[in-house]
Amino acid sequence: MLEKIVTLPDGRALRAVTAGAGPGPLIVFEAGMSAPGSSWIHTQREVTARYRTLSYDRAGYGGSDVDPRDRTLDRIVDDLTALLDALAETEPVLLVGHSWGGPIIRVFADRYPERVAGMVFVDATLAEIMSTRNARVAARFFSMMAVVARLGGKGLIKRQTFRNGVSPEISAADVEIMTRDYATARAMKAGSREAAQIGSALPIMRRVQATGTPDVPTVCLQAGLVERGMATWRPVLNQHAAGLMDAAPRGKMIVVEEAGHLIPQESPAVVRETIFGVAEQLP
Repeated sequence: MLEKIVTLPDGRALRAVTAGAGPGPLIVFEAGMSAPGSSWIHTQREVTARYRTLSYDRAGYGGSDVDPRDRTLDRIVDDLTALLDALAETEPVLLVGHSWGGPIIRVFADRYPERVAGMVFVDATLAEIMSTRNARVAARFFSMMAVVARLGGKGLIKRQTFRNGVSPEISAADVEIMTRDYATARAMKAGSREAAQIGSALPIMRRVQATGTPDVPTVCLQAGLVERGMATWRPVLNQHAAGLMDAAPRGKMIVVEEAGHLIPQESPAVVRETIFGVAEQLP
């Protein structure tokens, strides 16, 4: 797994991690809100055994520069596009997006359907469960966690994040790397800046959901475990996700009954095998 610092057209630097070799499309991992690229470290290493892979820190996370402009959904997709262009990755890619990474890869696919070979949504954020009020709550929460991080509350953030535990498949070293990059004031500030733009993103999210995904193999993994505070929203979220997959030309939904929102950390084998299953359908 090779770390690269990629310079965007406006001079900002993004930290990317590439790995793997061989034929087939590049597999691109997009993390959730407040999460660095290393949140995919275990899955990326596993998938790299068969395919080329790419994860990266969005602006403000980990080793990437802070963006002076608002972190709108469109701006984030601009950065993803510029990153792929800078790496000369112009062929179709397989996109994997967790949580807020779901809208990001959906907007990318809406803009550039010819650059998408397949899609895997992992408990992706949907417009139906978001609102401007939720955006304000999320932004305040991440700002509060930034204060906690500055005061040395790394352990508290870790417990709050991995409330259902982490799969024994993931090594302690990988958990430490995820925590190192996540439980920081920097990551929480970046998450707060993204959350502040959820309201402006809602019309875009509704539009691209209504438009649908390209005619490529598409799988949606949804959490089956109803976590605290999700008793009302979990059935709604999964119902809407099922509807989107029913409307997708080659869509399929899988409920991961034993996992909560953090499916990549709680049930990484399901994520890995789903990616393999989609990749194996591609030329």
